[in-house]
Amino acid sequence: MKKISYLVALVLVACQPKHTDTEHAASQSNNSESTTVAIDESKQDSPKVYHASRTVLTDLINTKLEVSFDWTKSWLIGKETLQAKPHYYKSNELVLDAKGMEIKSVSMAGKTLQFEYKDDVLTIQLDRTYTRDENYTVVIDYIAKPDERKTGGSNAITSDKGLYFINPRGEEPNKMPQIWTQGETESNSVWFPTIDSPNSKTKQEIYITVQDKYATLSNGKLVSSTKNADGTRTDYWKQDLPHAPYLFMMGVGEFKVVKDTYKRPDGTNMEVNYYVEPQWEKDAKAIFGETPAMIGFFSQLLGVEYPWDKYSQIVVRDYVSGAMENTGAVVFGEYAYKTQRELLDENDNSTIAHELFHHWFGDLVTCESWSNLTLNESFANYSQFLWDEHRHGLDEAEFQALQEAAGYFASADQGGYHNLVWFDYKSREDMFDGHSYNKGGRILHMLRKYIGDEAFFLGLKNYLKQNQFKAAEFHQLRLAFEDVSGEDLNWFFNQWYQGKGHPILDVSYAADANAVSITVNQKQKKDFGLFKLPVDVTVYDDRGATTTRQWFNDESTTVKIPTQGTVKNVIFDAEAMLLCKMEEKKDASWYAFQWNNSKHYIHRKNALQKVPASSPEAARIAQEALKDPFWDIRSTAIEKIGKMTADNKAASISRLKQMASTDSVSSVRAAAITALAGMISGPELEQLCTESIQKDQSYSVISAALLQLSKVNNKAALEACKTLENESSGKMQMGIAMIYAKYGDADQIAYYEKVFKSNLVQGFDKLGVLNSMTFFASRQEPKIQRRTLPIYENEYKTGGMYTQMFMPQYIGYLRDNLKNSIDKYKAEEEKAKKDGNTNAADIAHGKVTDAEALLADYDKMIAGFPKAEEEAGH
Repeated sequence: MKKISYLVALVLVACQPKHTDTEHAASQSNNSESTTVAIDESKQDSPKVYHASRTVLTDLINTKLEVSFDWTKSWLIGKETLQAKPHYYKSNELVLDAKGMEIKSVSMAGKTLQFEYKDDVLTIQLDRTYTRDENYTVVIDYIAKPDERKTGGSNAITSDKGLYFINPRGEEPNKMPQIWTQGETESNSVWFPTIDSPNSKTKQEIYITVQDKYATLSNGKLVSSTKNADGTRTDYWKQDLPHAPYLFMMGVGEFKVVKDTYKRPDGTNMEVNYYVEPQWEKDAKAIFGETPAMIGFFSQLLGVEYPWDKYSQIVVRDYVSGAMENTGAVVFGEYAYKTQRELLDENDNSTIAHELFHHWFGDLVTCESWSNLTLNESFANYSQFLWDEHRHGLDEAEFQALQEAAGYFASADQGGYHNLVWFDYKSREDMFDGHSYNKGGRILHMLRKYIGDEAFFLGLKNYLKQNQFKAAEFHQLRLAFEDVSGEDLNWFFNQWYQGKGHPILDVSYAADANAVSITVNQKQKKDFGLFKLPVDVTVYDDRGATTTRQWFNDESTTVKIPTQGTVKNVIFDAEAMLLCKMEEKKDASWYAFQWNNSKHYIHRKNALQKVPASSPEAARIAQEALKDPFWDIRSTAIEKIGKMTADNKAASISRLKQMASTDSVSSVRAAAITALAGMISGPELEQLCTESIQKDQSYSVISAALLQLSKVNNKAALEACKTLENESSGKMQMGIAMIYAKYGDADQIAYYEKVFKSNLVQGFDKLGVLNSMTFFASRQEPKIQRRTLPIYENEYKTGGMYTQMFMPQYIGYLRDNLKNSIDKYKAEEEKAKKDGNTNAADIAHGKVTDAEALLADYDKMIAGFPKAEEEAGH
């Protein structure tokens, strides 16, 4: 699962005026949560709950589903043929998760079985007692009714409905009717009865009957496609390798299937297909085209060939998270739709890599409990580093690593610190945070650097081979690495997997004639404990660069490293691998040397940022950095120059102008335009921005130019926006909407009405335009503001989970703002009456009347929103 975490920051802008054995069976809970064990609270530091892995009472062997749909009712009509056996203890019953269903009958070999269906648990009395050596088969006829059950959700996965009918009756003109599923964490039991736990695995067959116009997608291979006499078609998908029930997937719609291939080492071709809406068919390979190369790279790197039948990716509407690694059938939200021009600014290759890597870590080997989720997500997170390192170079990989570390720090600061393997979480959905993903990925990188590349990747191969088609816990990962390295790694796993937090380090240096002393103080919270830190340290002296591994294990550790001649710099953490926060004391000359001699992007960026602006080297370094091969160094240099003296800024203007028009990376061009706004005259800035708007192909650059142009000539910016209104880019429409929000008058209401009636913006782009419209509406008089109300009402009804999540913020902001306006209009009315200006008083009174009526409509809409605790599923 790849979650989208930037949405909260995006949406909050809307709220700112300035613009996320039989006896054994009797005691085993089969609810959707893994077993929760109460702990004696008298023992200090003991957790109150312990989310163990669910006890395995039954082994699922094969799940065969035969499904069709009632689109008008949003029902799935299903028949399940389930082959199973007792895991170890003999049993005469089968207990399944089945949420919100109508169970019509259960049978075995044509004979009816007794069952109890209560609290989303289906308990079936078998015809006799079975042993672990005996298989049995039950048949369940049922109807799944996902829209008729109370649902919950979280910031990571906003709904647990499981089965989604999108625009099933065709009432929304700009949204293709479709059906899709989302099983993680335990939501697939909404559409078929199963043991909905990550430590359960089963083979899979599914017969999907649909109107012949629809394409279908599921796990495994498409074995057959049979046209029926009634105009329907039945597609038969089969997967012979077992996987967890939460990875079952189904997609239906009038998708175009764009075919690609991956050539396996034996020379055979494997299907790699992209399911997209018809208008995106021409862009599909531009969006997903790196996939075959990724499959080959990861297979070779891991020494384990991609294990599944095929690899398909589908983009769906109103998706409830970022993307999901359903085995061989990955789902993406509509944010993945990008034109080839939009791809100049950004792509989703990191997410594509993330979901693909899950097919080894998560699908082939699955975490045995949600407490161990990092065994899935940390590897998927780290795959993004591995792909960037391979495809784009170490600089790009390290840049992304910094973003991942920052994401962990932000997540922990907001949501609290906890163990990476977290047994006492409140809700399993809480596991989808910056620990399981970001921190876990950075920890894997530290382990790689500690034991070395060869041992690291051989350890991964061991882990996959030893645990394939099984569920695993983190100890098995440790043992796989110990088997290769020969070292007891409990110290590493204890502090990083069973502990919380990270080191906070104060690092200082002292050089004399013969040695340099490095003192490291660990200053993190006491409940984080002290960390055992093996760190590579590079010392630059008259011999050149010498790297040694030093250990810093205590609250304060000082090591002395022999030197020859003058010490010119010391780089603590030479491999830039530590997950920590660090304060470092260095002379300006050392930072200058570091800039000139470091190979790692992180060290060069650190030198660029840390060399004091007062240093005579600062201007030179910043000027050199403007020409650096790596784009983020150039962007950082632009920021650095913006903080320098006027003379240094003036010396950079020519270079910045060149960068604004010719830099190879659009984000750098946009940064240069923004920086120049504070350095050049208004007419020069207007000319620069106008040329960028007319000539640049990057929508992000055009948007940046529009914003800066609006500051010196908002009329020209508004005119430029008018010429861009029909651009088929959601990103461009977000840029236009922002300008109209700040400077547009009442006439621009027609733009917002047109955008929301069209198909120009979808998904997160539409959410961004809603942000801007909210601010725009808050500036308008009540009659104009009222014209936005039908848009909000329609988007709340049809816009998907994220829109529903944040709509209360939009309407609440407008409501509060309108209250203030009413007070202002009343004051205007009173003043006009006192002045004897009857016409002005009547106008003001009309505004009061209109505003109060609109306020009542806002209140009515707010009253219809779910309460916060209901939205959270409490």
